[in-house]
Amino acid sequence: MSLNNVEVFKKKIQDGGVCVGVSVSLCDPAISELFAETGYDSTWIDMEHTVMSLETVLGHVMAVRGTRTAPIVRVPWNDPVLIKPVLEMEPAGIIVPMVRSATEVAAAVAACKYPPKGIRGFGPHRGIRFGATSAEDYLQDANDRNMVIAQIEHIDAVNDLDAILEVPGLDGIVLGPNDLSGSMGKLGRTSDPEVVAAMDEVVEKTRGSGKLLGASVGYSTESIREWLAKGVQWISVGGDIANLYEYSQTAFDDVRSVLAK
Repeated sequence: MSLNNVEVFKKKIQDGGVCVGVSVSLCDPAISELFAETGYDSTWIDMEHTVMSLETVLGHVMAVRGTRTAPIVRVPWNDPVLIKPVLEMEPAGIIVPMVRSATEVAAAVAACKYPPKGIRGFGPHRGIRFGATSAEDYLQDANDRNMVIAQIEHIDAVNDLDAILEVPGLDGIVLGPNDLSGSMGKLGRTSDPEVVAAMDEVVEKTRGSGKLLGASVGYSTESIREWLAKGVQWISVGGDIANLYEYSQTAFDDVRSVLAK
């Protein structure tokens, strides 16, 4: 049985489907288990903007084993010291935030690959199923067990995108609209024509490169339709905190309206 469903995720896209994911920010791994039961293709486990420890992230990764959900982790920063222990958890992919150049993307890829393709140190535990898989068998496909995804969320990265898409070992990119708009002096104005033009450039070039194209967006039917029309192959829609707040607010308002009658 696959540890992380990376092959399930990739095959759905290869067959012409779109993978739908959801962001995980809360610490309880039951959140990921719930999302897997719901049927999401992937989870976006966020270490960049949360208080998650390594132990917490491992719980989220483990919570979806035995399902068809692929756990993907956004690491806090493009640093091999931060990336390595996350790789040892065997997630389906690593998202590296705020890359700004092909040089930075190449460094991220190197951190995720064993020599001679990279600089990752060798010391798997979960990856070799704690000894049930030999190191020799593990190494036959170890460099292909985790997708390496660069988050394009700065105008510098857009300007260097041609070179970024040529980095060997990069599996795909994912757009970060809000920070991209901020890097252009238009924070939060993701519908500004210049921001939209930059995102459309990323979409067009990425689809032409053969790399996986993803987007992380808030939930709305209109937004989803727009991104699917652009040709994204995987999309992370909303997340645990937003979903919980929206449902809680709706339920509370309903009760309050009944009490007022």
